[in-house]
Amino acid sequence: MDVRRRPPMKLVRRPSRTSAGEPAVKHLKPSDALPLPLYLTNGIFFALFFSVAYFLLHRWREKIRTSTPLHVLTLSEIAAIVSMLASVIYLLGFFGVDFVQSLVTRPSGDVWDAEDEPHGAILEEDSRPGPCAAAIDCSPPPKVADVAPVTVVSSEEEEEIIRSVVAGSVPSYLLESKLGDCKRAAAIRREALQRTAGRSLAGLPLDGFDYESILGQCCEMPVGYVQIPVGIAGPLLLDGREYWVPMATTEGCLVASTNRGCKAIFTCGGASSVVLRDRMTRAPVVRFPTASRAADLKLFVEDPINFDTLAVVFNRSSRFARLQGIHCAIAGKNLYMRFGCSTGDAMGMNMVSKGVQNVLDYLQTDFPDMDVIGISGNFCSDKKPAAVNWIEGRGKSVVCEAIIGDEVVRKVLKTSVAALVELNMLKNLTGSAVAGALGGFNAHASNIVSAVYIATGQDPAQNVESSHCITMMEAVNDGKDLHISVTMPSIEVGTVGGGTQLASQSACLNLLGVKGASKESPGSNSRLLATIVAGSVLAGELSLMSAIAAGQLVNSHLKYNRSSRDVSKIAS
Repeated sequence: MDVRRRPPMKLVRRPSRTSAGEPAVKHLKPSDALPLPLYLTNGIFFALFFSVAYFLLHRWREKIRTSTPLHVLTLSEIAAIVSMLASVIYLLGFFGVDFVQSLVTRPSGDVWDAEDEPHGAILEEDSRPGPCAAAIDCSPPPKVADVAPVTVVSSEEEEEIIRSVVAGSVPSYLLESKLGDCKRAAAIRREALQRTAGRSLAGLPLDGFDYESILGQCCEMPVGYVQIPVGIAGPLLLDGREYWVPMATTEGCLVASTNRGCKAIFTCGGASSVVLRDRMTRAPVVRFPTASRAADLKLFVEDPINFDTLAVVFNRSSRFARLQGIHCAIAGKNLYMRFGCSTGDAMGMNMVSKGVQNVLDYLQTDFPDMDVIGISGNFCSDKKPAAVNWIEGRGKSVVCEAIIGDEVVRKVLKTSVAALVELNMLKNLTGSAVAGALGGFNAHASNIVSAVYIATGQDPAQNVESSHCITMMEAVNDGKDLHISVTMPSIEVGTVGGGTQLASQSACLNLLGVKGASKESPGSNSRLLATIVAGSVLAGELSLMSAIAAGQLVNSHLKYNRSSRDVSKIAS
């Protein structure tokens, strides 16, 4: 069912009867046309339809033979025509024709049941826009304050729907479109899941979340939400501005450690950053009959003369997508084309994919023997550690640096410049090389990246390449001060689209001053967010390396990340 083209629907059980024996609300239903079982009613109307049709055809043939005007009707013919109309309306309503159901809708909103709905539940057109209507129609999601209160229904009604879901008669993924109430759909799906799995979800919260805001864009078939605490590190003094960095994490010490790094950087005058590159990538894989044909396309695509034409075709996909370059690689008869483009303030995966599809369609004319195997051939490379991202970059490539004075290193970080430089060389550089690390020449960049990503509505899975980072430390000013830098070639962030539109994540982006798209300079908000991520990583690296150099790592984790209870006493 295409929920974007149909009005919100809701399941309605047959009305219960009052103490007087009368229905509380009367609905016109095919099964209620006669006080008989449904299968007998269906049989009667089918027989009525065919018998009346035969009678009328026979009578009209007689009139034609006797030259009697067709509009002259006898009482029996009038009754036959009325019976024909009644049977046609019944049968059309029975087979679920929406137009006929709307014709028989009463002012009270009652409609005919659809026979194929289980347990007497029906689809009812809601004349009022339900709380999910905005999301179903693809319009912007409502604010939390604007969400209509959840409709309270009887336990008997919900029980009937839950049984239908458990039995498989009503698909779980259709509950939102059928009920027209996303909160109620989540509650019913949750209970059905508990019964099917035989396990409780008592600890998973359901209330207090705007389920309409995720419909069709963030999460399918929700049954609740996970609570992740958000801490604040800062102020982070970066490029002359102060930022309070939200971090969503369940790891003790992480926010406290990053906060200490921010303090050290702030005391020494702040950090500075530079965005080296802004390029999202997508790399389709195509196949040819021969390797020489694949080479022909490679030379065609990489020819500067053809680039302007391909850029025009690519850029038609969006107002913000701008093709920057195409890097090709051949494997036998297969060609991998790595498209790179700017994407404004969006992270840009969908944007670049649409542009790539436009170019592939264009190339198909000149290369009809080209077989498109996939829009993504992993040469991109998305959500996987890859040398191409480490070398060429993906998303925003950022370098961030700061000079930490000797006094701050001793008093705030509790270590020395020499100890930090030595530890960085042996741990982050040599140790990572011994381990064969790919882009992992750092202490814990992924910790900070993940925490900021979750808080600001980024794709957490892109932490894989976004955490590519090399941390450098060097003694400067005659060995008195510490120069520290982080180089991160693949920070993939956006300030519009995806999870950035949710209320909590949007609030965190607003705290950083990068919420939504920049009207003055498209793309500036997402680039600023990338520098904040790099600056936060710089603070986290500085603090953790200092803790390790000072021998404080274990004690700090025991203090902040472990229970202080005596385990031996608990066990005894």
